[in-house]
Parts: sequence; structure tokens; C-alpha cells
Amino acid sequence: MIGCYDFCGHYEWTFEWLRQQGGDDLVHQFWDKAIGQDSQQHAAALIAEKGFSGMKEYWAHTLAEEAAGYTFAEDPGVVRIDMHECPSKGFLLLNGLEQYSDYCDHCIGWIGPMMKKAGFQIHHEHNHCGKCWWEFRRSSDSSPASDTEKLAGKNDVRLLADWATKDQQIDVFRNAAHSTDDGSPFRGRIRYSGLSGKVICKATLRAP
Repeated sequence: MIGCYDFCGHYEWTFEWLRQQGGDDLVHQFWDKAIGQDSQQHAAALIAEKGFSGMKEYWAHTLAEEAAGYTFAEDPGVVRIDMHECPSKGFLLLNGLEQYSDYCDHCIGWIGPMMKKAGFQIHHEHNHCGKCWWEFRRSSDSSPASDTEKLAGKNDVRLLADWATKDQQIDVFRNAAHSTDDGSPFRGRIRYSGLSGKVICKATLRAP
């Protein structure tokens, strides 16, 4: 049996192998079906049953097991996670492992479709360096993402000096997995270049 962190290298290699066999569409199918609908079906069941409290129960257990550096924040109708140190991406960076072009995408790749089925949508950003944030709301909630510090306070990952450095790529998702989209959380992605604010590419954003 391999350890939790060692597994990440094999996980990431598999994403690239699948891409070579059938392109990114095959990778996205793997994230949705093999992860979201199979290995993490307990998460789907818990969140479908308990909603916001189920999210906190699932991620509190999972992230504690992974020894992640994270915080929870919540207001009525929203749960937020700020990831300051992702152990999974951190392991890859520490060991110089990079096969698939965007390992961080696999999280939104299985969480997005799962949340849609449970009646939720996502605001999310990741900086490809082990830091990200998530806000989960009901699919009927048209609220924008919270402003910096408003929900997470001093724990807001966007306050960190290394959150968005010059020419560092940030991936932004708004209303991902919304009930009006085609099921792909990648439809709403915007990529921009760190502090320069230069947009690298932009997908079509659908209004809630």
C-alpha cells in the first residue's frame, strides 16, 4: 500500500495518460465518474442529505486526514473553504512532479458536477501553487463571490503575499455547475496573470 502523498504522483500521472488516450474530455469524464460518482460517492450522499452541514462534515474529516492547512467560514446560505497549504499539490511541487497540465482542475472537475446534482453551485479560484478558495451556495442563489476578507476575515487566502504574484496564473470559476449550464464547471473559467491582471483566456460565463 502506498501512502496518501505518494498516491498523488500516481494520480497526476493517470490524468496525463488519460489525456493522451482520449483528450481532456476523457480526463473530465474520469474526474466526474471515477472520482465524484464512485470513490467519493459517500461525499455526494452526505451533502445531498445534509446540505451545508454535510459539506463541513465531509471536508473537516478529509482535510484533517490529509493534514491540509485550511479554514472554514460560513454565513447563512454559504460555506467557504480557504486552502492555505494543499498537501496534494504541495507534494507534487516539492518533488518536481508535473505530468498533467493543470492538476488543480481535478478538484472542480469532480466537486462541480457533484454539487450541481445536490443543488449547489460554486465560486472558486486556485493559483496552481497549493492555494485556493471555495464558496458553496444553493443553485438558486445569485450572490456574487464575497469580497476579500468579508467572509473569511484574516484567513482569506487572497490576502497572502504569494497568492497572486506577477505573471502567476490564477484560474477563476464563477457559478460553476450552475443549474443552467451543460454540466461542465470549466465553462465558466477565466484565467488571468497574477498581479498584472492580464486575462490569458476567458470562457463564456452564464448568468445565474
